[in-house]
Amino acid sequence: MIDYDKLRKSLKHLELQYANHHAAAARPELSIIDREAIAESVIQRFETCYDTLWKTLKQYLINELGLPEVPNSPKPILKLAGQNTILPSPVGQWLVYADARTATAHDYSGEKAQQTLLIMGAFITDMIALYQTMTGEPWE
Repeated sequence: MIDYDKLRKSLKHLELQYANHHAAAARPELSIIDREAIAESVIQRFETCYDTLWKTLKQYLINELGLPEVPNSPKPILKLAGQNTILPSPVGQWLVYADARTATAHDYSGEKAQQTLLIMGAFITDMIALYQTMTGEPWE
């Protein structure tokens, strides 16, 4: 049996911090450093959620679909999930998320961070749909 607890928690934390990031725009009392810290936190939570996702997805492909040979890296796992029609959006979109994860490694400022923040809403929506597919549970 697959333990989805880490995936659920990391996705929930990302969802909440992303909402906090949007709410920060309406809070003039926040300093620039506070706004940057919130944005950096969103990116860090994205990284954690993404990393937890591909590892959980690997277990899903093995345990639930019975695939005998599953690679041990994110992009091939996402492509395999796409071939097995598990992903809620085209695999190309998931590869965009994979590239964003790679681009943000140790670089939370500047253009890479802004590009990652721009795709965060879509990532969260896709992640919720994928979580529901894998677990059969509604998102709370």
